[in-house]
Amino acid sequence: MPFWFFLLGGLVARYPLRMKRTSTVLLAAVSLVDLAVLAVGVISLSEGAKANLSNGLAAIYLGFSVVFGRSMVRWADVRFAHRFAGGPPPKPKLQGRAKISHEWREWYKCVLACVIAAVLLLAAILVIGKPGQVGPLWDWLPRLGGLTGAWLLFGPVYQEVFGRKSEPARDRG
Repeated sequence: MPFWFFLLGGLVARYPLRMKRTSTVLLAAVSLVDLAVLAVGVISLSEGAKANLSNGLAAIYLGFSVVFGRSMVRWADVRFAHRFAGGPPPKPKLQGRAKISHEWREWYKCVLACVIAAVLLLAAILVIGKPGQVGPLWDWLPRLGGLTGAWLLFGPVYQEVFGRKSEPARDRG
């Protein structure tokens, strides 16, 4: 949640309010705030709190905001600039081979985000060190595998199978 708060705040400060420095600080803080949320969670767990769904979700959220955060900020920035500052319109959607390549790149980013999340989960498990407290954190590891597999099937594999139909016909003349 902090990611979206700082992203939206940064874009509103930049375009409608025209506060360039404030927007830069808010946008730079996007991932740092997520890291702080995770750190607070690990500290609370190390002091004896029992892990729950939100602790695991914080690690996954951080992994994805680190890997996808910059491209999400760029995506939103283009749209805000177009809407509020007369910027150029967003580029048209990709099609054909370009779309397939894009989907593979995004899936590789998903794999990286899941690896980061798994490392954060394992680090939290090691820091806490009490088996009775970390069960919900272990439960997130197979979910990461399921997420990666689903993204593979519904992203690049789907585009490989069905995406080529949108490729423009080539002139054979």
